[in-house]
Amino acid sequence: MIVVERKVFQLGDVVKMKKQHPCGSFTWEVVRMGADIKIKCTGCGRLVMLARSEFERKMVRVVSEN
Repeated sequence: MIVVERKVFQLGDVVKMKKQHPCGSFTWEVVRMGADIKIKCTGCGRLVMLARSEFERKMVRVVSEN
């Protein structure tokens, strides 16, 4: 049996993603949570919405908590 631990994050947290945004930033702020996660680039302010499963796969760690 494989136990999968879910990544813990909250609304307002700043997270580091695996891939760099074209503006050069790796950090994003969690703006909305639900089945989808909306994140805002801390470098340029771009808003992106990802499925929760995709977000958890691409997120590396929480940089700063709310």
